[in-house]
Amino acid sequence: MALSASSDSTRAITPRDIRARKGHTPLVCLTAYTTPIAKLVDGHCDIVLVGDSVGMVLHGLPSTLGVTLDMMIMHGRAVRRGLERALMVVDMPFGAYEESPEQAFRNAAKLMAETGCAAVKLEGGESMAETVRFLVARGVPVMGHVGLTPQAVNGFGGYRVQGRGADADRIQRDAAAVADAGAFSVVLEKMPEPLARRITAEVAIPTIGIGASPACDGQILVVDDMLGLFGAFKPKFVKRYAALADEAETAIAAYAREVRERSFPAAGHVFEDSARDTGSRKSGGGDAA
Repeated sequence: MALSASSDSTRAITPRDIRARKGHTPLVCLTAYTTPIAKLVDGHCDIVLVGDSVGMVLHGLPSTLGVTLDMMIMHGRAVRRGLERALMVVDMPFGAYEESPEQAFRNAAKLMAETGCAAVKLEGGESMAETVRFLVARGVPVMGHVGLTPQAVNGFGGYRVQGRGADADRIQRDAAAVADAGAFSVVLEKMPEPLARRITAEVAIPTIGIGASPACDGQILVVDDMLGLFGAFKPKFVKRYAALADEAETAIAAYAREVRERSFPAAGHVFEDSARDTGSRKSGGGDAA
């Protein structure tokens, strides 16, 4: 029986569980890059992706191309400490797998050993099918990624919708190639809705949509996008479920005002000359007297 979002909430989800969810309850997927966010999303998500989007989201890079294997390992370790149930997948960064299947295996093995992730994700379709097959045959579960593949943004000439017109055949072949090579799921990014719907109906593995179709077997968003942590930045395919950037700026402005007015810290935030006044926090160095 396929694993549902409500069944056996204590057991860690595996790539095999995800593959078995094809055509069943939609898969819930978000990115995470830190331990606190991993803890927040773990109870709600089936898959948590440590995406190379971390380069743009947390490191201020202009694209994902500057992300290194060491960066992915660092953030993967942080996310692993916050997860108990969700399947953790880590992106293979640009340059870590394209040279050869052997290179891909060395770096995938390093990612898995040093982060504790259960699977890796790599971009590309037909051109990466041999690599996907090589990894899967050696015990590395692989999530594919076709359509708009951000690591190839320079070749695409920007973050353009992929798969319009005659280009749809290429995207379909790419999705079929990674599925046939043994990937347990595939991300479909930024493509026409009818194409994503058609691919979902044709491939035997779950499709995870981002700017694709509600017919996909699951959906993924960058967590900072859906929480509204990026201010004015909002791609068409993102729905904001909160406006935390606005709330944070309001809070920071209030803090700055109170510091300048000397209304913070108030009496309740400082220590008296008494051994019984030890503060309220039980752990951490911030309240050490």
